[in-house]
Amino acid sequence: MTKRILFVCLGNICRSPSAEGVTRALAGSRDLMLDSAGTSGWHIGEPPYGEMRRAAGARGYDLDTLRARQFARSDFESFDLILAMDDQNLADIEALRPPGNDTPVRLFTDYAPETGADHVPDPYYTRDFDGALDLVETCARGLLASLD
Repeated sequence: MTKRILFVCLGNICRSPSAEGVTRALAGSRDLMLDSAGTSGWHIGEPPYGEMRRAAGARGYDLDTLRARQFARSDFESFDLILAMDDQNLADIEALRPPGNDTPVRLFTDYAPETGADHVPDPYYTRDFDGALDLVETCARGLLASLD
């Protein structure tokens, strides 16, 4: 059975598309449906941020076909697991949870406790695209290991 996972950040142009792209690349032939979204609608229809695409591309991850979209209440029904990049994203997601819905919403960093990170820093603001990708790769490996 296909596992449906959604990655969510603020604008869906750095962290969540990189999480989607990295996880897809590392997943190999696993039966997964992956997507990403932002809690804001600022960048709907736009590709991931140029610096994020370049940093990911240097590691062999192709984010070029991804386009930003806004998280929707219907995503609770469409996905088996929703992963937020930070506490504010998680709170914004939970604020839209339909009554009675029990879709798990967790922090992506929950899958990399060894890092001590409690969130994926936003490289749009920190400018540390490689550092964000390092953490995303670690979280993605942890996520995939949890699915085995």
